[in-house]
Amino acid sequence: MDAQQRIITLRKELSEHNYKYYVLAQPSISDFEFDKMLEELQELEKQHPEFFDPDSPSQKVGGAVNKNFESFKHQYPMLSLGNTYSQEELREFDERIYKLLGHKDYEYICELKFDGLSISLHYEKGLLLRAVTRGDGTQGDVVTDNVRTIKALRTKLHGDFPEHFEVRGEVFMHRPAFDRINQEREEAGEDLYANPRNLAAGILKQQDSAEVAKKPLDIFIYQLIEKNETIKTHFESLKKLKEWGLQTSEHSRKCKDVEHVFDFINEWDEKRKLLSYDIDGVVIKINDYHQREELGFTAKSPRWAIAYKFKTEAACTKLLKIEYQVGRTGAITPVANLEPVFLLGTTVKRASLHNANEIERLDVRVGDYVFVEKGGEIIPKITGVDLDKRDPGLLPHVYITECPDCGTTLIRKPGEAQHYCPNESDCPTQVIGKIQHFIHRKAMDINGMGDETVELLYKHHLIKNIADLYDLKYEDVLKLDRMADKSARNLLEGIEASKAIPYARVLFALGIRYVGETVAKKLAATFKSIDDLMNASQEELMKVDEIGERIALSLVEYFGDANNRAMIERLKSAGLQMVNTEKEKEKVSDILNGKIVVISGVFSKFSRDEIKELVEVNGGKNAGSISSKTHYVVAGENMGPAKLEKARQLNIPILSEDEFLNLIGQSI
Repeated sequence: MDAQQRIITLRKELSEHNYKYYVLAQPSISDFEFDKMLEELQELEKQHPEFFDPDSPSQKVGGAVNKNFESFKHQYPMLSLGNTYSQEELREFDERIYKLLGHKDYEYICELKFDGLSISLHYEKGLLLRAVTRGDGTQGDVVTDNVRTIKALRTKLHGDFPEHFEVRGEVFMHRPAFDRINQEREEAGEDLYANPRNLAAGILKQQDSAEVAKKPLDIFIYQLIEKNETIKTHFESLKKLKEWGLQTSEHSRKCKDVEHVFDFINEWDEKRKLLSYDIDGVVIKINDYHQREELGFTAKSPRWAIAYKFKTEAACTKLLKIEYQVGRTGAITPVANLEPVFLLGTTVKRASLHNANEIERLDVRVGDYVFVEKGGEIIPKITGVDLDKRDPGLLPHVYITECPDCGTTLIRKPGEAQHYCPNESDCPTQVIGKIQHFIHRKAMDINGMGDETVELLYKHHLIKNIADLYDLKYEDVLKLDRMADKSARNLLEGIEASKAIPYARVLFALGIRYVGETVAKKLAATFKSIDDLMNASQEELMKVDEIGERIALSLVEYFGDANNRAMIERLKSAGLQMVNTEKEKEKVSDILNGKIVVISGVFSKFSRDEIKELVEVNGGKNAGSISSKTHYVVAGENMGPAKLEKARQLNIPILSEDEFLNLIGQSI
């Protein structure tokens, strides 16, 4: 046998052994025999570099070490999907599709919803260029070296692929391989991993790709992102991905209507137990790409897709005690301590009871036997009580009236289910929680400081609020337990570096109730400085897009507190960014000033995003749906007849692409 043929044979045999070992957990040869075959292949490839193949098993051993993962901004955000657990809501989704498109001439693609972690893969000229985690949906970590080690992933494609394209996929671990790893850990007296998804996520973020290569990760590709004029439907794209050498699930199915979707769901609700990997539902997508364009997106998810979640398994166990936790915003959450019970691969000891209303609704009492589900929640929840097992002597539970941490009398605002501790400045858990929120990655990203360090600083009376961080001295920090010279200097350098964090993230880091990342960005874009924001009235705040009464009231209350205003003045003096310095898109004209424009359909000269940008730089505002406030509709091909009819009924001017470009004076 010549060298080339031997290389081909070894690659094939090693790939088969990898599958048996990692997926089936049924190795047919010893580790020694496998290693000898791999060594032979590596030697032959070294002698014959002309037969190099980046997808060879020899290239899946890793070796690169990443101390810090590079961040990469997604060209197209990795949005989450809307979820439902009921067939009624799925029918409502189908009705919305019908109303938006104005006809029934559409079909769905049903796919299994893998319980793994999303990944974005970029290919250039058929070679894997970059692999990026989902991150926060806007940007993620580059983990290319680690992803290359996944045995099932082709890093070199074949066929008629585009020069550059992006795909999305799911990295996961097969259950037999996970069980084998846990069995080995149990025999070694080590703690067991909770579930395959968490283990896969941890593996993918390891710094040494050689260690990642030893772990049994797998991948399914489920979406082609880049536009390709020859591919008109999602089902066609799945076929193409498979032709190019990428692994897709064999269980996708075209469904001509929602009844066929239900057939698929019911089938896999039963058959999922036969799979070697975990799924937690079915993803339903519109097949036709033009119809997807027409349906568009909300701020968080596509309108043309939804995830149907399978109802989770339930367990019955005894409620031993109800404890109360204080959140960083003062919200009180009752938590049930349970007799340990095994549920969906993990041992459950605690479950959320949410609030006083929920306890009253369930009429749950300490000593009851309760039904527990995970239902997509990180913390399992109690869904009911087994009244047949209730001891007649059990008394109804009485909700606490004082903060379990500081003893302050709790408050409950009209219309709200949650109780709160109002002692924001002195309640230890709230103070520590706010500071921990402030230092975290999405907020001020203070390197060298973690949650435990915050607790130590607070307990040693070195900090009482976030502004105190900027007064810390080297000699004070050095006194802390396990704090050496280098650690102390790193912490202080991290605090100093945080002064460059942009205003919008500082605003998010303050931890104002209801002000998340998105709201903070919107506020920073409208109120260019913290002073402008502090002096804004409730009415002015509510004029900002997506800022309602609840958020506006929270802001007014926060900035109306003298302690908070004093703290912000200290932060300003420390040098934090309290002014929005980000450059806005350069305005071209005021032709569309005050005008609301809806973009619909497919265009020939510009993409939808490009037309939306033209609206903004000419003073206009984009909207996703037509209403009486709409000034123009820019209509491309395949615009939904329902939208068209609504625009006509409201006498809204309907512009073609060329007419719109003429309106704004854009050369065609």
